[in-house]
Amino acid sequence: MVGALFAAVIPIAFIKSGIRKGHWGDRHVGEKPARLVVMAVILLSVATGIVLMLVAGAPRTMVGLIVSMLVTLAILTAITFAWKISVHQAVSAGACAMLVQTYGPWMALGFLLVIVVGWSRVELRDHTRNQVIAGTILGTIVAAAVFHLAR
Repeated sequence: MVGALFAAVIPIAFIKSGIRKGHWGDRHVGEKPARLVVMAVILLSVATGIVLMLVAGAPRTMVGLIVSMLVTLAILTAITFAWKISVHQAVSAGACAMLVQTYGPWMALGFLLVIVVGWSRVELRDHTRNQVIAGTILGTIVAAAVFHLAR
């Protein structure tokens, strides 16, 4: 519950609040300055969640999942200063990589959904193919490596 609160509920609430206040137009936060603010708040929220999870003695697998999210998001944030990499792709590919590590090779079928997400990001013209490919590669490698080390 703590992981979900700090990695999903609080970030979504912050984004929705920013939309209501007119700070950004939609949940995708396409403008770079606003996107960086959102990413910084999410990083702080996720880091807070990790500390609380560690203090509460949360299962290592859950802590590893959230630590993987934090490291991936930190790298995405650094890249976002220069280029608009696909966060959607990094998150979906990273989640699939961690599912494979936890539940086995059949979970690799989830990467079919990652392809659909990537196609949609290009089709909606929110990203180029290169941004989608980079997000997929980064999310897969970083999440898998950090999850392996952290759990």
